Amino acid sequence: MKHLLTGTALALASAGIAAADPAAGLWKTEPGDTGGYLHVAVSPCGAAMCGTIQAAFSAEGAEQADYEHKGKRMIWDMASEGSGSYSGGKIWAPDSGKTYASKMSLSGNALTVKGCVAGGLICRGQTWSRVK
Repeated sequence: MKHLLTGTALALASAGIAAADPAAGLWKTEPGDTGGYLHVAVSPCGAAMCGTIQAAFSAEGAEQADYEHKGKRMIWDMASEGSGSYSGGKIWAPDSGKTYASKMSLSGNALTVKGCVAGGLICRGQTWSRVK
């Protein structure tokens, strides 16, 4: 019985650590070509991190309630490598409709997100700022 309680306590502690990932939160993307930007909610999904588009805003900061991609998954399978680095994931770019191999790095309240092709030789990315 003592081993069962110890195992249960360790499992619960591990789940709490995953839920408290430092990249978890709401992030503001850089403005796109039209000046609009997104809010992306990043949270644990199993052992990895995922991100879902929560809201879209115009260049003037007005929320676009009818944004067609609201609620869509933008990031998935992002595995922590420690020290604020994540890799092995995918990112979907709403502007092109394409999916790329992805990696992220966290530094304070800045999350650098990159999507890459050609084995990581060609990448494009943004630095997102934490909303909460």
